[in-house]
Amino acid sequence: MARLSDIIEDFLKELMDETNGAIEIQRNELANHFNCVPSQINYVIDTRFTSERGYFVESRRGGGGHIKIKRINLTRPSSYLMHAVNSIGDAISQQSAEAFVNNFLDYDMVNENEALLMKAAVSDKALGLIERFQRDRLRSRLLKNMLMTLIVR
Repeated sequence: MARLSDIIEDFLKELMDETNGAIEIQRNELANHFNCVPSQINYVIDTRFTSERGYFVESRRGGGGHIKIKRINLTRPSSYLMHAVNSIGDAISQQSAEAFVNNFLDYDMVNENEALLMKAAVSDKALGLIERFQRDRLRSRLLKNMLMTLIVR
């Protein structure tokens, strides 16, 4: 049996498919629809609709809490890669970096060898001699630089 989180995720993805990849929902209405608390909706959005997975989320509190979710246009790889560059921030963990690279591979923006090289370059093993905070900052810069190279190729 599917978990409630999976059901909510599938429901939101179906809505996006029907509306060209963008929806605006009200947190309380969706919670009532699924007979759950609004924090369950937050959990699904925070974990399943991240920039790492190719989504842009804008949330407004108050008045029931409107949430806009937009699927990033993957028909133009450079726009998705640029979105990823902007989403990475000043520091990124190895796990998050690998999630980005896995998405690039899933969407055919990099091949398997490129993905392996990217993961190796940003791994804790490669950056292990550097203090953790600095390692995450350096990993961010390395990954962004690799993505910018892919954008201009």
